[in-house]
Amino acid sequence: MGPLWGAPLPAWAAGSAGSPCCLSCASPSGTTVSAWPPCWSSAWARSSISSAGDPLASCSTCGSIWVLPFPSQVVYNRVGKCGSRTVVLLLRILSEKHGFNLVTSDIHNKTRLTKNEQMELIKNISTAEQPYLFTRHVHFLNFSRFGGDQPVYINIIRDPVNRFLSNYFFRRFGDWRGEQNHMIRTPSMRQEERYLDINECILENYPECSNPRLFYIIPYFCGQHPRCREPGEWALERAKLNVNENFLLVGILEELEDVLLLLERFLPHYFKGVLSIYKDPEHRKLGNMTVTVKKTVPSPEAVQILYQRMRYEYEFYHYVKEQFHLLKRKFGLKSHVSKPPLRPQFFIPTPLETEEPIDDEEQDDEKWLEDIYKR
Repeated sequence: MGPLWGAPLPAWAAGSAGSPCCLSCASPSGTTVSAWPPCWSSAWARSSISSAGDPLASCSTCGSIWVLPFPSQVVYNRVGKCGSRTVVLLLRILSEKHGFNLVTSDIHNKTRLTKNEQMELIKNISTAEQPYLFTRHVHFLNFSRFGGDQPVYINIIRDPVNRFLSNYFFRRFGDWRGEQNHMIRTPSMRQEERYLDINECILENYPECSNPRLFYIIPYFCGQHPRCREPGEWALERAKLNVNENFLLVGILEELEDVLLLLERFLPHYFKGVLSIYKDPEHRKLGNMTVTVKKTVPSPEAVQILYQRMRYEYEFYHYVKEQFHLLKRKFGLKSHVSKPPLRPQFFIPTPLETEEPIDDEEQDDEKWLEDIYKR
């Protein structure tokens, strides 16, 4: 994503000729430019906000669209409870339609890896048939550290408190599959824990409602370094750096249609037609099946405490959201969302020793999605 932020072109963007190719602009009437391998028509929407001297110029200034070689390696290291099951369902349909290799994993509850596990996973991903899109709940992997070609990364995040609440109730009560599903998903959960009042969990500082478990989104972008799991400025800044240097797009779940629209423009070989599929009434029915049930709203006092405990998560969320809105404006998309309230005043929590978070909320994703898709 280098040129979008004014940084040098990443390795995957150089192409065989070492430079991007140039196509004619879309016509004033809105006719789009078709660009398939070896080029892809993202137009590098953010190139026009790059620093002076950037080799990529916007359509409005040079009369042409710079396009980069079609990326054949894409990784969606999806964040839990951020719409990933909906997106994976769309990807299953799109992979059949466009013929790319959708690579999923049978491991859904291990996000951080040892060095050997990182090497093994990177090797397995890199040897997949191309073009591929690999998806799994896993913290950012630095392929270049192990001598591999760095893929294009994409991801989606959401408001941290809303993500936490969705996960809290999903673990206990599941979604459309009904009351029995959560018993299968979390069989070891005691009844008193399953029906623990959310306000009590927060106000009494239960482990599930405290750090480090609340420090959840940032590690997906910070990476596998042990400090990425410690709430603090170091992990926050490293996550921002990785977003700038390695992620083509990080979208906001609250504006999912715009996320899909930009993915369609940036990665047409993977996402062409995704918005029409998403808006199809039949898909809407399937999408409604992923909604978490029995969610309740915590008290204002409890919510404020969550804001305080998730200070760094919100700093990251607002950073990503601002960049996403900047990108939307460059594409002429208006954000049809209400003005956000003033950011809460946070105190800086003391970095804590971390423990393995409970990441079982997505444990059976692939199986149920596959069952639905076969219907």
